[in-house]
This record gives sequence, C-alpha cells and structure tokens, in this order.
Amino acid sequence: MKLQYFLFFFSFVFLTLCFGQTKKHLIKPGDSLDKVDFINTVEQSLKLYLNEMSKKYSSTELAEKLNYESATIPTFSDEVYCERLEALNDMSPFHLDCNPTTLSVLKNWGDKKRSFIKIVMGRSGLYFPMYEAKLAEYGLPIELKYLSVIESGLRPQVKSKAGACGLWQFMYGTGQYFGLKENSYIDERMDPEKETDAACRFLKQLYDIYGDWNLALAAYNAGPGTVNKAIRRSGNLKTYWEVRPYLPTETQGYVPAFIAAAYYMNYYNEHNIKPAEVKTNFLTLDTICLTKAVHMATVSKLMDWSLDEIKEINPIYKTAYIPKANPGSCMYGPSDIISKLAGLEDSLYALEESIYFPKKPDPIPVVDTTLQKTDSSIASTNNLKHQVKMGETVKTISVKYNVTIEELMAWNSLSTATLSVGQELIIQQKTSPKVAPVTQIKTNTPKVTTPAPKQTNQTTITNPQQNKKPVDTKKYHFVKKGDTFTRIAVNNGLSVQQLKNLNPGVNAGSIYVGQKIRIK
Repeated sequence: MKLQYFLFFFSFVFLTLCFGQTKKHLIKPGDSLDKVDFINTVEQSLKLYLNEMSKKYSSTELAEKLNYESATIPTFSDEVYCERLEALNDMSPFHLDCNPTTLSVLKNWGDKKRSFIKIVMGRSGLYFPMYEAKLAEYGLPIELKYLSVIESGLRPQVKSKAGACGLWQFMYGTGQYFGLKENSYIDERMDPEKETDAACRFLKQLYDIYGDWNLALAAYNAGPGTVNKAIRRSGNLKTYWEVRPYLPTETQGYVPAFIAAAYYMNYYNEHNIKPAEVKTNFLTLDTICLTKAVHMATVSKLMDWSLDEIKEINPIYKTAYIPKANPGSCMYGPSDIISKLAGLEDSLYALEESIYFPKKPDPIPVVDTTLQKTDSSIASTNNLKHQVKMGETVKTISVKYNVTIEELMAWNSLSTATLSVGQELIIQQKTSPKVAPVTQIKTNTPKVTTPAPKQTNQTTITNPQQNKKPVDTKKYHFVKKGDTFTRIAVNNGLSVQQLKNLNPGVNAGSIYVGQKIRIK
C-alpha cells in the first residue's frame, strides 16, 4: 500500500543505513547487516518520514502568528469572505459563488459550527490523503474531498435515517450498482477506499451528464431524476443557482454547505479554530490480507493493540469478526503493527484456534493398582530455558516443546507475541510418575487326571446340565488409542445399545485408553 511514497523515501533510508552511523559502522561490500537491525532501521525511517508528511494536515503555524486568545471568535466583512472565495476559485474548476445565501451560511458556520469544523479537521488527516489520491486517479477536482465533510462529518460508521451509510453516504442500491458488497459480516459502503472509489465514479458520471459541478453535487444529493424535474420546472435553465428554487429544501442548502466546508477547511486558522488532535493519519497506515477467519480480539491480544482502535480503523466489518474470504480479508493498521503482524500470521491463527476452538485433552487413563506398581517418584516440573534465535516465533517455539502458545505466553508474562533475538524464555516440562513393568508370576500346578468311567450295559438317563461344569462366558476389550464406543460394538458384532446394556456404568461418549469394556 502507498507504493507511491515508498520509492520517494527509499533513497533516504539507504543513506541513513549507509552514512547515518560512525565510520566504523559504514556498510561496505561484503559486510553483513543484522536482519533485525536492518528492518528496525527501515521501519523507524519510514515512520519518521510518514509523520513528517502527515503534519501538513494539522498545520497551526498561521494560528500561532495571528496570536488569538482561545475564546476569540473573529468576524470579517462580506468583502473579506468574497476575496477568500475568489482566491479558492482561482485554483479550482468549481465556482464557489459569493452571494447573500453563501455569506449567510459562512457566518453561521463560523459562529455555530466551530466544534464541528475542529473535529473534521482532526479527522481529515485520516482520509484526505486517500481522497486526493483517488480523485487524481480519476482526474477529478481535488475540492470534491470536502463533499464527504457535509455528507458524513468524515465518519465511516454513520448511518442516515434513510439507510445511507459510509463516508460518502451511499444508499444500498447505489452501493450495489457500483459493486459494493454487503453480507452479514461486511458492508463495503463503510470501507473508506472502496466507497471513495465508487464515489469518484459516480461523481464523474454526474458531471458528464450536467457539465456543471454544482448541478452534479445537487444530483448527488437528491438524485438525477429530481434535478431533471427541477430543470424542466425552471424552463430548462442550466445553472444550479437558476434551478435552485425548484429543488427540494435540503438540496437548496447542499451546495452552500459544500462551499462553507471548502472555505473553512482552508481558512480555519483565520477563524481561530484549532483542529482536534490527529489520532491516526492515513499515510501511517498499512494493510494485511488474512487467509483465515479471526476475531479482532485475537489480533488485539497478540499485538497488544487496542480493540477499539482496530474497530475504528476497520469499519467495513459489522462485528469484531473478520471472516475468511478469497483472496483474503484485509484490515488496516499502523504500519509498524502491520509489519510485525505479517511475521506472526501463523501465531495469530494458532492463538485464534486455541481461544475459540480448543482441543479437548485426552482422558487420563485409570491405573489398576492391583496389576501395576509405582515407584516413589512423583510428578515434577523441570523449568528449561530457551534463548530466542533469528526467525523463531512463539508458534515455532511452542511446537518445538509441545506446549500451547497461551502456556508459553503465561509462563513468561508476555503481553504480546513479539519476541526479540536473544530473549530467554522459560519452558515448563512436566514428567509423569514412572510405572513399574508388570511381572507375570508363573505357578506350577500338578496335573489332575480323571479316570474314564466304566462302561455298563445299564442305560442311565441323566440331566446334562447336572454334569456340565459352569463356564465363565464374560469377555472384555481394553480400550486402545483411536477406539470409540461405536467402533468397539461393530468390531465385536454388537449394536451400540447391546454394548451399552453390557456396560451400564460406562459413559459411551468419554471412554479412555486402558478402560475395560465388556463385549460378551
């Protein structure tokens, strides 16, 4: 993302790496630079550069020169307002008319809407850089970025009573027409970049229809059909101000409000309006596209990143759940966090699985003390120390020692999954009690021979059950790894119910290795 900025600062980064150190640290042919130091230097240089770039969206130098008292609300003559609008017109294809209607709106904003101007000035740093890039891509006037100010106050989550939402307030049908998808998890009308791209295409279409930017803005607000009817009622007049009396009341105030937004976003210092603090700037954001579904809470836990901030920067998601998508579900974040997250993607999915889809532990087998003996040793815990090597993550280390990520983080009081080379980690290794082997004791039992009965001519009728020795018909199966209650029943020619009847005290859903199951 923001590739256009990377090429510009690359030479700066290179010079920083090569010449920003003392002579003994200069990079020479054949020298090797530690990978971690390299990426840290690059990221720090990028952050400094982007922070410098973002300052132009919160400049207060002029306000300091004007030296207003904090409570002062400056007033100006109509001539001053008109001169300033004319200066804006000289740099724009728009015609920001100075007439009694616009002057009235300008004065009202300067008195009653100071807090609104302050807030949108603070939010402008998050969206205006992206707006400007998109408008330039479509060859549209840069002043159109102010349209989003009066549409949403630069809040992507805002939704109107009529159902319009997003920075540019697209209705559902308009969003569908311009390819913005919506389902139970996402609404692309609230994706800042995707909706801005759609708004640029829509505004371009409207200008191609009317050939006048003010009429195009009126059509954006009220719809082309409404504007066309107003034009007919006016006697086919061709300018916004001529057609304005025939437009709906809301649309009559739409263009004057746009002019006021354009004016105050340029002359806020002169009116002693200090922009709200810029919390996040678009230039400092990056994206990562995830191949698996995750909860934002998992990202927050792994990266020690505020869940509220994740939601705020990613309004496209209706809930705090990022669904799986093809080719991937993308999310915004500060470039330094996204860079680290890219190296911990496997750990993210493993942590997600451990939190929301934990594996059930294998049942602990019951040891028959009549057959086995244990020595005097008891279960003990041995703490091992592991020193983090280049390229290792919490995921790879947990796999190496056959422990979970959560255990590893808990043992070492890690609030995030970020590790540094050389860091020492504690690994708790549990050992089970030693079990003595079973010794089979053989006994010598003397053979007993029974003499054959003598034959006689007398026929004796006897009950065969009286001469038959009792036979133990019970048969058992000892549960092995992979066995299930159903599998045992099938393998022994029984129905599940029959097997249950033979084992009334056994829970068929939780048998364990070594358990004795009666099968006959």
